[in-house]
Amino acid sequence: MSKIIVVANQKGGVAKTTTAHCAATGLTYKKFKTLAIDLDPQGSLSFIMGADSNKPGIYELLKDTVLAPAAVQRVEQGPIISSNTLLSNLNREMSGQGAKHLLEALAPFKSVYDFIVIDTPPTLGMLSLNALVAADDVIIPITADTLSLQGLSQLYSTIRVVKQKPNPALNVAGLLLCRYDGRTVLARELKQVLTDKAEQIGTRLFNTVIRDGVALRESQTNKESPFKSLLKSKPASDYLNFLAEYLGI
Repeated sequence: MSKIIVVANQKGGVAKTTTAHCAATGLTYKKFKTLAIDLDPQGSLSFIMGADSNKPGIYELLKDTVLAPAAVQRVEQGPIISSNTLLSNLNREMSGQGAKHLLEALAPFKSVYDFIVIDTPPTLGMLSLNALVAADDVIIPITADTLSLQGLSQLYSTIRVVKQKPNPALNVAGLLLCRYDGRTVLARELKQVLTDKAEQIGTRLFNTVIRDGVALRESQTNKESPFKSLLKSKPASDYLNFLAEYLGI
C-alpha cells in the first residue's frame, strides 16, 4: 500500500509546488515508485513536469469520466496526474454530488505506487480539504518570515478539524523551511521561532533546510528533473537530504 503525501500551505511564495515537485522526483530518483498529482487549478506542477494539460487528468478522474489508468501521463520525470483550469469548478462540485472524493479516486493507485505526492492549491477550499482527508502525511513548506507564521495557525486549525473526524490518522510530518538564507540574523531568529511553533502544534521543524538556487529554477523552466545535475544545485541536494530525514534512512 502506498503512502499519500500532501504538500500544503495556503500562503503563496513558500515553495509549495517546488517541494511537491522535488519530493515526487526525488523519491523517483531514490528508486521508489512514485505518482505525482497536481491538485492545483493553476497547473504549475503539471507545467514543470512537462505534462500535457489537454489530456485527461485529475479533473476527469474526479468527475469519473475516465478510468484511473487513463488519467496518468508518463513523462520523463515520472508518472503524473495533471491539472487544468477546469479543476477550479470542483471547489463547488465537491460540496455537492458532482464529483468523487479524492480518497475514493486514489484507491486504484494505492497498490501500484510506493508514494503518491499531491500538490495542493494555495487556498483552504474543498480541493485542499479533500487532499487532507486522503492524506497519510502532510508536509508544510514555510519560509522564515512573519507572514508565514500567521498563515501557519490558520492551516493548522484546518488540519485539526480534519483530524477530529474524517481523517484521525492524518500525520503532520513536519514543517520544511524553504528558501532559507542563514546569513541573516532575522532568518536565524525566525528559524528558532518556527522550531518552537512546531512543538506547540505537535510536530517538528525538519533539521534539513532548503536553500534557494538558480539551478533549481532553471531545471523547472526547462522541464527537467532537479536531480539530473546535482552538482549544480544546492537546493536539489538539500531536498535529497530532506527526503532521507523524512524517510528515516
